[in-house]
Amino acid sequence: MQYTLRDNEELDRALRKFRRKVQRAGIFRDIKKHRFYEKPSEARRRKMKAAERRRRRRRRRQKARA
Repeated sequence: MQYTLRDNEELDRALRKFRRKVQRAGIFRDIKKHRFYEKPSEARRRKMKAAERRRRRRRRRQKARA
């Protein structure tokens, strides 16, 4: 990840922009995810739970519209 300073740009402002750019790219999330080994079965279980949460949320939104 890279951010180039512009003319007369303050360092703390540039640092905030860089942090925001890193956060949007999902680098921190990826680092946290790979910090510890996750068994394939645990990864499948985590993904299934996330998918179920998304489905429930989608159903609630559809019911609210109707």
